[in-house]
Amino acid sequence: MIVRDRPSGLRLFLLLRGSILQRIRWTLLFNTLLATAVTLAHGNLFTFKITLTPIPFTLMGLPLAIFLGFRNTTAYDRYWEGRKLWGELVLRTRNLSRQCLSLIELDQPVDPTNRAGDVRVRMVHRAIAFVHALRLHLRSQSDDALLQSWLPVQDWPRVAQSSVRPEAIMQGLGQDLRQCLREGRIDPCLAAGIDTTLSAMTASAASCERIRNTPVPFSYTLLLLHRTAYLYCFLLPFGLVDTTGFMTPFVVAIVAYTFFGLDALGDEIEEPFGLESNDLPLNTLCRAIEINLRESLGETDLPPPLLPVDYLLT
Repeated sequence: MIVRDRPSGLRLFLLLRGSILQRIRWTLLFNTLLATAVTLAHGNLFTFKITLTPIPFTLMGLPLAIFLGFRNTTAYDRYWEGRKLWGELVLRTRNLSRQCLSLIELDQPVDPTNRAGDVRVRMVHRAIAFVHALRLHLRSQSDDALLQSWLPVQDWPRVAQSSVRPEAIMQGLGQDLRQCLREGRIDPCLAAGIDTTLSAMTASAASCERIRNTPVPFSYTLLLLHRTAYLYCFLLPFGLVDTTGFMTPFVVAIVAYTFFGLDALGDEIEEPFGLESNDLPLNTLCRAIEINLRESLGETDLPPPLLPVDYLLT
């Protein structure tokens, strides 16, 4: 995610970091060079004059703009839903920590280093492992050392063999809650509240998987939008050269930047859990959750929040 103040004046046109221009620059350059060649040739292809009026481009441009707007709205809905789901995880993990520390009764005070002997600490650490595992799962990454640092030793073989590690970690949280019920450390009515929190965390994770595993239909993006946008922009110089003259490359560049940019932006944000510039900062969100939960245990030696590097949060 790009985090920076909105530029003003000339910087608005010169800014590249976070701009979609980097993604479409070669296509845009080719289209502009094509428009320049068409302008220099006055719309002639060898000895044959290609005559196109602006009317077909008007008829094509309106529905193309509508479809691009609809597609980008769909892509942004996926992006915003992903952000709301991770906001829900922030809320639920904080609730889980509060519930574990205030509702589970133990004779000893909370010791953040006593994971093996204190079920409250163990459950909070499992919650930290859960969000990290979900982040890694959504990005198809692996960091075994990180997950092992937050899980009991006996849990790791089961988690490592699981194809969905967040779910395996959630099962461990459920077993901890069952242990507390059996030992009488929590009232069954209060345990139901913790179970509701665990279910909500599972639902958020499953919804994130749904977004990740269900892309926008390929035929819609490729056939209807990509190809139509490219054909429109590549043919546009032939329809404008007789009316705009030497300004044709500039007009074509502006139109192509708009259409190619909208198309590329939709491609980028429709998969919100990736590592591109405009994707969600899952590393930052996980670090924030980790800090919150460790602080609730009474830890003081906390890692710093992640800050943008060259305006980029990952």
